[in-house]
Amino acid sequence: MSMIKSLAQVKIIGEGYGGDYTTGLTMYGSNTMHGFEESVSESNEELTVLKRQDGPELRIFHKKSSGSDATIVETEFRNGSSEPVTLEMLSSLVLKDIKADRIHRLLSFWSAEGRLKTEEIVSLDLERSWSGHGKRVEKFGNVGSMPVRRFFPFLALEDSRNHVFTGVQLYAPASWQMEILSEQEGSVTITGGIADRDFGHWTKTVKPGERYLAPRAILATGSTLEEVCDKLVKAQEPKTSPVDDHMGIVFNEYCTTWGNPNIDNLKKLADAIADKGIQYLVMDSGWYGKCGDGSEWWECRGDWSINKTRFPNGLKELTDYVRAKGMIPGIWFEPEVCRDQSEIYYETDHLLKRDGVPLCVCGTRFPDMEDPWVQDFMYRNVIKTLKDNDFGYVKIDYNDAIGVGVDGPEGPGENLWNKIRETKKFFERMREEIPELVIENCSSGGHRLEPSFMELCSQASFSDAHEAKCLPIIAANVQRVIRREQRQIWAVMRLEDDDNLFFYFLCCTFLGRLGLSGDVYDLCDHQWE
Repeated sequence: MSMIKSLAQVKIIGEGYGGDYTTGLTMYGSNTMHGFEESVSESNEELTVLKRQDGPELRIFHKKSSGSDATIVETEFRNGSSEPVTLEMLSSLVLKDIKADRIHRLLSFWSAEGRLKTEEIVSLDLERSWSGHGKRVEKFGNVGSMPVRRFFPFLALEDSRNHVFTGVQLYAPASWQMEILSEQEGSVTITGGIADRDFGHWTKTVKPGERYLAPRAILATGSTLEEVCDKLVKAQEPKTSPVDDHMGIVFNEYCTTWGNPNIDNLKKLADAIADKGIQYLVMDSGWYGKCGDGSEWWECRGDWSINKTRFPNGLKELTDYVRAKGMIPGIWFEPEVCRDQSEIYYETDHLLKRDGVPLCVCGTRFPDMEDPWVQDFMYRNVIKTLKDNDFGYVKIDYNDAIGVGVDGPEGPGENLWNKIRETKKFFERMREEIPELVIENCSSGGHRLEPSFMELCSQASFSDAHEAKCLPIIAANVQRVIRREQRQIWAVMRLEDDDNLFFYFLCCTFLGRLGLSGDVYDLCDHQWE
């Protein structure tokens, strides 16, 4: 099939907003777009150029996915004028005149990720008015640093009469938006990208000669929703570790010790699961700082010093023991947050701020990942801990949300995006320093299950629904947006569980890959069989 061609839109501060009662609803159709002329690049037919005579230019790059029949789109703004311009909206995509009578979105909530929400265009009040006047808009998305919190950055339109589906997935690690607009009878326009100034407090100044690249989008069409989702997911290109090429089984001890690991119970676990075909033994939270000394694991986040009460001889004793048992040792970190039982919590010059004071969410503060001091701290305390102790697997968690944005040189929304871009660079640096490292993407389960994070990792915690009987429903829902081989699904074994429950939770993992936990050192031979 041919590529799906997208257009683009931009809004520059100081230029007029659109009419039809849309100010505050959308920045689509503003006066900024007046005078843009479309052309196809003579040297690259996959490039569409929209240019205004006074200098602003939009370049839309289209590329066929190597993994599926999907189109990858990237939109770039270029300032060809002689003066700086400040953007307050820039789309990643614009698809005009899509025939549709239904829309499909994926809801997300903690331990309930990926629920399908299907609605009629009529029920959303998106049909054209009698005269065409008064543009109707359905705008949705997410604001903050947990991009999969209310919705996934995903949308599919359905033309039920002709059995045609059009799907969109955004690479959106921070605040994002999508819009559905009625412009023509029987059809709609889709646009989406970074959450704009109205929705996400986003502005970006682009100097003469500078460029700004919007987040990537994937587009696909098909005859069913599942076909479209399959194409979108197969267009993702994860950088899987070479040692994680066969969906090896993970044992994570969180549902065994509940944040209280130590050298004795980890050795006991290693003994119990050795020779059982398990590739990774991952130590979760609680191995650091003052955990267990009157403080819980979440209160000590940010202090990545080895807890000498729990590991008196350091962590190398553990990793040597796990490797001697034929498994790869793993460890949990949450580098982007800190609490008051850590020293970095009081390094206020190096923390994210809003309104000039450290941003605090329910007792949690946030290191500034753009700060060179913080980058050095993360290298010494995270990457060197991995390297010096021979860990081959790391679970990177993220359990708090920053909100609309932070202080910095641009608008709060763009400042937030810059912080998250640095987090992604940290993921890349871990892999550069340890090429075979297996990286697990976690954010209270599934709050970062979007393509740009998933492409940096081998696998992901698909949900925190550790022992919930809705596990297979969540797993089936989430497979619409991330690759199955990346989706680690919990199977928590309890001594008191009967065979039916054992089979149930183990079979849930067939929808992805097996992540074991629980009371396995107490299982009888029959249960192991």
